[in-house]
Amino acid sequence: MTRKPVTLREIAQRLGVHESTVSRALSQRTRHLVAGDVAERIAATARELGYRPNAMAASLRTRRSHTVGVVIPDITNPIFPPIIRGIEDTLYAEGLTAILVNTGDDPAREVQILANLHARQVEGLILGTARETPGESTGDGDPDIPVVLVNRSGSGGNLSWVVNDDASGIRQAIDHLSGLGHRQIGLLSGPLDVSTGRTRRAAFEDAMREAGLDAGAVQDCAAYAITEGRRACDALLDTRPELTALVTANDLLALGAYEALEARGLSCPGDVSVTGFNDMPLVGRLSPPLTTIHVALYEMGAQAAAILLERISDPAAPARRITLPCTLEVRGSTATPRSG
Repeated sequence: MTRKPVTLREIAQRLGVHESTVSRALSQRTRHLVAGDVAERIAATARELGYRPNAMAASLRTRRSHTVGVVIPDITNPIFPPIIRGIEDTLYAEGLTAILVNTGDDPAREVQILANLHARQVEGLILGTARETPGESTGDGDPDIPVVLVNRSGSGGNLSWVVNDDASGIRQAIDHLSGLGHRQIGLLSGPLDVSTGRTRRAAFEDAMREAGLDAGAVQDCAAYAITEGRRACDALLDTRPELTALVTANDLLALGAYEALEARGLSCPGDVSVTGFNDMPLVGRLSPPLTTIHVALYEMGAQAAAILLERISDPAAPARRITLPCTLEVRGSTATPRSG
């Protein structure tokens, strides 16, 4: 025979306290409103009786789901786990749970995912998928659900976001390479339908022109992927074999460049220096270790979640847009250019 679920009333009766006190003590968000010793006794009794909160019943009663949708384009991209960890830690401290979904960088799939999250009555959305024409991908279709973008910015609406200083990062890479003596520098650009790709390409062109260098050695990539990095590196070197350095808009593109250079019998950094962007986990252990732009991935996620919590508490709050600083991490993939 199946045992009936333990209720808050049973716990309250066992301890001789009010049911609302039990409810507050067992909620992450309101536990601080209950005296410490009382909250501990309530928690111990709940464990003893085998109490399990009924999230569905609670959401019907309070009209709150205590969930947030977190939508990312590519779960295999190593930059996202630290961002997600920052989001989850911040939400958990306030009693909210993240529902993580991966779009596979497919816009049609993303539209369906967002519809499902809306149907689940999430209290907000954190999106790492914004494109140049946001539409549904920025949550514009439902003004009642607050949206915060992470890692990418968007256009239009009362949108908030947390991004890196992409332009500064690219300029730091150019300054580093030109300081080593490189004059023939190419770019493996990210997708131009996302803010990171557009901003990093524009920064490359500006920094190269300001340094008096040719800014035309650019190869766009359709995605932030190793295969695209290899394809783009091959295409660029086919037309510009004189290049002695490559700036890549993402560490995965840099890994693709490593593969392309090795296949051509070229060494890094002996023949071609390479820089990345994001300082994703373990790139310091590559051969050679990757010189890249370090960004505060965990902090990015934590700040995005903090902004969303503000918007949930006050839907009329103005948009907040944060740009986090980034720094160059010099490692073994860059050196002075080859002679001649």
